[in-house]
Amino acid sequence: MTVLAFSIVAATVLISAFVQGSTGMGFAMIVAPVVSFIDPTLIPVMLLVLMIPLNAYVAARERSAIDWHGVKWISVGRFAGTFAGLWILLIVNLHQLSLLIGWSTLIAAVAALLAPKFSPNRTALAAVGLITGVTETSTGVGGPPYALAYQHSPGPELRSTVAVCFLVGEVISLLVLALSGQVAGPTLVTTAMLLPFLVVGSFLSRYVHHRLDGPVLRYTVLGFAIVSGGLVIIQA
Repeated sequence: MTVLAFSIVAATVLISAFVQGSTGMGFAMIVAPVVSFIDPTLIPVMLLVLMIPLNAYVAARERSAIDWHGVKWISVGRFAGTFAGLWILLIVNLHQLSLLIGWSTLIAAVAALLAPKFSPNRTALAAVGLITGVTETSTGVGGPPYALAYQHSPGPELRSTVAVCFLVGEVISLLVLALSGQVAGPTLVTTAMLLPFLVVGSFLSRYVHHRLDGPVLRYTVLGFAIVSGGLVIIQA
């Protein structure tokens, strides 16, 4: 990766960490299109590794608002979906993977935007986990299904619960990917070099996250998903 390419990715990571720390999601939605264009081989491992400390921070910051019932059922579905995501990652080429990133993000975001207000039951939560397991393991992007489930929840609950769900899922996906030989040393080195930018973006989000709630938060989150999905499709 050239110095210019690394600088672009680093700036994207910083901005995306700020967005996710403020809204509860958006990191992978923003980073995935940029990285897919510069070096698709970094997907999904780089995203999964970077999001572990990011989501641990967000979950700890608003831990009193976590919906543990939702976390439990989403994690059940998430575990099952991981293996389907690994299968997809093994059989598709980079061009197809880019299209999958774009379309899965765009469709889920539009569905979330048009869906009427509802409170998901355990079946819906498990289905969200299943879909996320497939998309996040294969592409690194898993936010839109969570947005669908928690788009009408208070800001602190959305951010903290989604962060815990992300955290559980990322650990599962990385373990499965590592056991299948999909985690490469050069990818981990590049990821480590990006950690300082992640820390700065996460830290800055603490000054604005409490101001984002209600419709503003919902439309911000879903807007990021739609734009990022569309960009990936155009690139592919």
